[in-house]
Amino acid sequence: MEKTLNWQLKKFEEVKSEEIYNILKIRNEVFIVEQQCAYQDCDDKDKKSYHLYLQEEGEIISYLRILEKGISFDEVSIGRVLVNKNYRFKGIARAMMLKAIEFIEQSLSEAVIKIQAQAYLVDFYVSLGFKETSNEYLEDNIPHIDMLYKK
Repeated sequence: MEKTLNWQLKKFEEVKSEEIYNILKIRNEVFIVEQQCAYQDCDDKDKKSYHLYLQEEGEIISYLRILEKGISFDEVSIGRVLVNKNYRFKGIARAMMLKAIEFIEQSLSEAVIKIQAQAYLVDFYVSLGFKETSNEYLEDNIPHIDMLYKK
């Protein structure tokens, strides 16, 4: 993307109601409708997360959440990683993940990050420095692999 990306990184209470609505809408579009996966997206972890997202004219282009140690795992974790289907294959996911890793290392002073990667994205996460730490397993009927990033 040629233009400067205007990333937002906010705690739950800082996210405006219109923004959280748009975030939940795109998460539902991607994870429930597009991936045909019935699961409970609103899991109360959002309230304890940092939300990193890119929006343009109110539309969420990409999103992920960062959870501090002890919320999902013993390590800091990144989850709900998505790019709006109209913006895929433009390097946005890579830019977003690098921004998340930088925030975790610099602002949270953490050196280890855990993710539960969808199996088809393992090579993408390996390219960012993550390493596989589990065999493939089904999470909500979608193949996943646990991965760790260590600075």
